[in-house]
Amino acid sequence: MSNIVAIVGRPNVGKSTFFNRLIQKREAIVDAVSGVTRDRHYGKSDWNGKEFSLIDTGGYVVGSDDIFEAEIDRQVELAIEEADAIMFMVDVESGITGMDEEVANLLRRVNKPVFLVVNKVDAANRLHDAAEFYSLGLGEYYPISGINGSGSGELLDALVAALPEKEEEDEEDELPRFAVVGRPNAGKSSLINALIGEDRYIVTDIAGTTRDAIDTKYNRFGFDFNLVDTAGIRRKAKVKENLEFYSVMRSIRAIEHSDVCLLVVDATRGFDGQVQNIFWLAEKNSKGIVILVNKWDLVEKDTQTTKAFEKHIREQIAPFTDVPIVFISTVTKQRIFKAIETAVDVFKSRSRKIQTSKFNDLMLPIIEHTPPPAYKGKFVKIKYCMQLPTKTPQFVFFCNLPQYIRDPYKRFIENKLREHFDFSGVPIKVYFRKK
Repeated sequence: MSNIVAIVGRPNVGKSTFFNRLIQKREAIVDAVSGVTRDRHYGKSDWNGKEFSLIDTGGYVVGSDDIFEAEIDRQVELAIEEADAIMFMVDVESGITGMDEEVANLLRRVNKPVFLVVNKVDAANRLHDAAEFYSLGLGEYYPISGINGSGSGELLDALVAALPEKEEEDEEDELPRFAVVGRPNAGKSSLINALIGEDRYIVTDIAGTTRDAIDTKYNRFGFDFNLVDTAGIRRKAKVKENLEFYSVMRSIRAIEHSDVCLLVVDATRGFDGQVQNIFWLAEKNSKGIVILVNKWDLVEKDTQTTKAFEKHIREQIAPFTDVPIVFISTVTKQRIFKAIETAVDVFKSRSRKIQTSKFNDLMLPIIEHTPPPAYKGKFVKIKYCMQLPTKTPQFVFFCNLPQYIRDPYKRFIENKLREHFDFSGVPIKVYFRKK
């Protein structure tokens, strides 16, 4: 579980530039999830070995200046509610504006770490100008340049020092955590109510471990797990207009906090862009995934409808197509049990460990039969392979020239793995290393 840090501030102070700078450093390891609402506004970064998720609220504001005021307020409130720390960015060139003062008013009442970041301080004479921001009443300020990165070291030192320690899950609380995620109004709450139903008494509510995602301990049909509900928790009336940003924020929290994501799709709206964003968010975080197509009772059907719908989804999620898709209706309770059963299977697959000798016996003949194609006249020889001792399935293949192995061959190996071992709904990582 990493902490969430939000960057807030009025438009054009340089939030996105700074955001890109922070996640860029890790671009090689963690690619920012492209497409979370229009472009990259969510990424992971780390500093001094401490990892955090970064959210740039800026990219969500559209509209004219008068709409901006209300929008900014709403985003700051959201950031205050959802993030563990907040960077409030202002611009030394334009000095303090009315909007800055308004944001500062909201932030002064917060009991979370708030960092006042004065951007565009890229020359010595500007350091002097930055002093006026003291008057915002937020204490110390951090002069930086988002473009060339100066000053960001001191800011990040202070930031990671102030981030709350995320307590590791207790060993005894090893129950699988299933997060119910998806767009607003796809039927997440109905699914949870259908699962928990009138049998409320079987449920013990554990106070939300992350302040917002309520954990419900669930045991029926012989299954024990925690249900992480992101559906209707404290949805403020004010946030209605900004549901897209809100649901992304919520999903990030829930996904990071879960083992398996139940992605609820509204059959009447289809597998649209925002649902895909949530899907890729779960995939990037190596979570198990089950796609639940809800409201299936409302769809006009003939013999081919299910097949066609499923095919369409698999085209959208390629190349990771080995994901279970269950058609459900929370109203008629159709296949709800099947949905949970599938999630339990995915959870088991995600923690599957394959014995090294068995793994080599299976994979080496396959590789011998279809070796990696020669590259620049060089032949790659794979000698040995094993599963890494990680929480999620990761496999390493030792060979003489790992740099010559191309993506299509990695996919071939992954497909063979999926063919022989059940990793349905589980993202797999395959590495090639020098022996």
